[in-house]
Amino acid sequence: MSSPADLSESFFLEQLTWPEVELAITRGTTTVVIPVGAIEQHGPHLPLSVDADLGTALGWRVARNLGDALVAPTIRVGCSEHHMGFAGTISLEVETLEAVCRDYCVSLARHGFTDICLIPSHGGNFSPLREMVPRLQEAVDQVDDGCWVGAYTDLLGLVGLWRLVVEEELGLGARVGGHADIAEASQMLHVNADLVRVARAEPGRVGELDESLVEQVFRKGLRAITSNGILGDPRGMDAGVGEKLLEAVARVMAESFREDAEPDPGLATRGGSDRA
Repeated sequence: MSSPADLSESFFLEQLTWPEVELAITRGTTTVVIPVGAIEQHGPHLPLSVDADLGTALGWRVARNLGDALVAPTIRVGCSEHHMGFAGTISLEVETLEAVCRDYCVSLARHGFTDICLIPSHGGNFSPLREMVPRLQEAVDQVDDGCWVGAYTDLLGLVGLWRLVVEEELGLGARVGGHADIAEASQMLHVNADLVRVARAEPGRVGELDESLVEQVFRKGLRAITSNGILGDPRGMDAGVGEKLLEAVARVMAESFREDAEPDPGLATRGGSDRA
């Protein structure tokens, strides 16, 4: 896949000059998407940067679906304590992530952005984001009480969408497990195939992700659940399916923000399970 800059520089805040950003806001581009990723293990076949890289790719697609939106720089490190049993993982405390998100949101509100959409590309960020949104809203209210903050937090719904797309396209929906599986590997294969070790793909803990498994992952750590760090099976990964997965998720996320931004700002998050 081409780099995000080749796709459309105008979507990425950090690639614009300050006069260009000021002009965009003046002309009505007041929505901004903040991808919240992670640097953590993804089995023997995927790099630590998966969630950060996919966050940027997803952020661009969400902004494109929303229209008149920009993408803030991806928060590349997230809450990954449950992956610390695997070498290389870097994890933030929940309070640290909230402080970073708060400073992002307040900075953007001060410049005139009125709709701030946080999108987690790492399962461990879903619950922290859902819990912090009311406090983020309070923070931006001090700057502009017309500014809205929302986050997409339906983790099990997202994994269910992965399973649906993979089953429709490849007939391999059972290989979707929620982490470093056929869905995530396919997306990374589309975004940056050079970083995917296809020959090292192997099954991990195979089975559907549900509330019980999510609870075990966070209580015991992922290495107690799967020795190779995989939930699902990445074999059969396909770059074309990866693109379709990114597009499908972006559409769902964008629609959730359209629905949530209209009524009571206090209902700023989507429901669903905690984390994975």
